[in-house]
Amino acid sequence: MTTITDVRAYEVLDSRGTPTVEAAVILDGQHLGRFCVPSGASTGRYEALELRDNDPLRYGGLGVQKAVENIRGPMRSALIGRNATDQRTIDKLLIDLDGTENKSHLGANAILAVSVAYAKAIATSRALPLPIALAQALQSGNAQTPQVPPFQTPVPTFNVLNGGVHADSGLSVQEFMIAPVGASSVTEAIRWGVETYRTLRKLLMAGGHRVSVGDEGGFAPQLDSNERALEILVQAITAAGYVPGEQIGIVLDVAATELYRDSSYHLAAAGSNQEKSSASDLIALYQSWVRTYPILGIEDGLAEDDWEGWRALSIALGDQIQLIGDDLFVTNIAKLSQGITTQVGNAIIIKPNQIGTLSETADSIFLAQSHNYVPIMANRSAENADSFIADLALALSVPQIKTGAPCRGERIEKYNQLIRIDQDFAGATTYAGARFFPGRVPK
Repeated sequence: MTTITDVRAYEVLDSRGTPTVEAAVILDGQHLGRFCVPSGASTGRYEALELRDNDPLRYGGLGVQKAVENIRGPMRSALIGRNATDQRTIDKLLIDLDGTENKSHLGANAILAVSVAYAKAIATSRALPLPIALAQALQSGNAQTPQVPPFQTPVPTFNVLNGGVHADSGLSVQEFMIAPVGASSVTEAIRWGVETYRTLRKLLMAGGHRVSVGDEGGFAPQLDSNERALEILVQAITAAGYVPGEQIGIVLDVAATELYRDSSYHLAAAGSNQEKSSASDLIALYQSWVRTYPILGIEDGLAEDDWEGWRALSIALGDQIQLIGDDLFVTNIAKLSQGITTQVGNAIIIKPNQIGTLSETADSIFLAQSHNYVPIMANRSAENADSFIADLALALSVPQIKTGAPCRGERIEKYNQLIRIDQDFAGATTYAGARFFPGRVPK
């Protein structure tokens, strides 16, 4: 039997220069798995707890030495010498060791680092490509997807214009994304996205706008309205040689929880009055945008606790576009089950660090798939050079992935891994394409 012989932990830096947790798991003294945990700027209130030190004398209180010591101490003690059994057994051990609902004792960042590092170590010990090892480890008992190829490669959604808390552009919509749904492969889709991104840069420069980038590599121009941002995106898609809506569509992340205060929404742009809006006002606005622009999906169109508003939004637009829950569902089975029961939304963002272990992440994906909710693998605004989420998306047949702009090494590495996957599994993959988007794009 393969044995866990060492567990290590480090306080390292993410793409924002903020401390984060990295763990390494070693099997039989030679098979190493390593993972560095990402972190979000826009986080849902119901996410599992990211444990920080809150010591103002180190990194402004953002250090993660407590989480690192939890790995080096109780987690290491519980794992050293154990037979390397299946992923779910190890994840359950970590969950039980923490003993809290939101991972607040050990920290979700500490738990996830070890969970993923262990999965990688197992893949190395078995000399398996990571997607195949993950499929075998996580799909046990699940009938939704196969354990081995053929695989489905996801549609990449490129975050090309940044607003909200991801940039100082003044735009209240946090992410303006393009999705190359009409491509024939993920490799072609990435090329289309890169070409459109570069064309967008030229258009912005020609218009006298700055082309500095936000946390996820998207441009952060000072535009006078969200509508103007949508117009420029359509222009860029067309100028790059593609048909808006048919070949490349638009997906928005409004991150409305960040805009909700005093029982009202404040959806505005630079230079405008911060007018208060109700949920019904926003729904009417989104309906007008969907009629005018090639919008395929809206993420977090309303706040995380506005279930009544979400229900109205789902009735209004659920058969036309993806209505994607991020803060609403936080990769959590209980939250997603509530959405399924109340018929709220039709897609869910999947972020492993929102829940804490690979097994729980997989179960959220499987629950979504079994109720025709579209799972969408996603990065965080503070990332690292690890391409793990690309492998995980392939392993669990997740049909979409959002991992920033085709800019900055921590984003590019995910896209490069998708290209490698497309070639390494040539003949054994299909591109998800448009069939998971309702409404305007043909299935």
